[in-house]
Amino acid sequence: MTNNTVKVGVAQMSCSADVKQNEQKAAQLISGLARGGAQIICLPELYKSHYFCQQEDHGYFDLAETIPGKGVEELQALAKANDVVLIASLFEKRATGVYHNTAVVIDADGRFLGKYRKMHIPDDPCYLEKFYFTPGDLGYQVFETRYAKLGVLICWDQWYPEAARLTALKGAEIIFYPTAIGWLGEDKKDHGERQFNAWKSVQVGHAVANAVFVVTPNRVGTEGNIEFWGGSFVVDPFGATLFQAGQKEETAVVDCNLSLIEETRRGWPFLRDRRVDSYEGILKRYDD
Repeated sequence: MTNNTVKVGVAQMSCSADVKQNEQKAAQLISGLARGGAQIICLPELYKSHYFCQQEDHGYFDLAETIPGKGVEELQALAKANDVVLIASLFEKRATGVYHNTAVVIDADGRFLGKYRKMHIPDDPCYLEKFYFTPGDLGYQVFETRYAKLGVLICWDQWYPEAARLTALKGAEIIFYPTAIGWLGEDKKDHGERQFNAWKSVQVGHAVANAVFVVTPNRVGTEGNIEFWGGSFVVDPFGATLFQAGQKEETAVVDCNLSLIEETRRGWPFLRDRRVDSYEGILKRYDD
């Protein structure tokens, strides 16, 4: 197997209610990861603020920003200064009354490559995202960066194999899932370990089924009723864990040899053997 290694930076961070403080912390993490050799860096979901979706409050719409805009320009400057590809999840104001949970991708020369709008929007206790976010309408995308072809999906998207498959079919070598997920106080004791294992297992399945790398940076720390469980990880196309964070603020630079994709797909040709003629039922909500 040839060596075509990309160094991926994972930033697991806690977030405060102070936007400026979070931006400064993220900038420091990006600079530190770049000094450590990272070429592609991904931040957790909605890293600029507390996870505000725990309650319905119209005041939080003031946190939203236009894309492109000042916030993206600051990220472009960071990417260029550190010679890294950046992936960042932002609260996008598309128009008056229309908002999205959006990830931006910026190349290592500071060019804005585009954005992905979160497709699957949850509505669970303390995850009241349907109040804030319009479902994405840009489809599943792949961005050709200096170092790799990457796809971005966001948090709740990670439970849907269709999203990972369509992103892989567009040529993604690495799928990034910026995430904000954790335990509610009443759930951790009885279900905590099972919830975490299910969360990681489904994403490992996406890596194996599509023979791609999966990178999931989660936030960490207690905010309101949620204890964000951290556990950020990187897995390879064979499902092997290359990095696993704990439950504290943590960063890592992880080697991802993209040549493993070819090797894995030759041995396990799942994409070759797909029966695309038999999948029309997937377009139904439920086959009844």
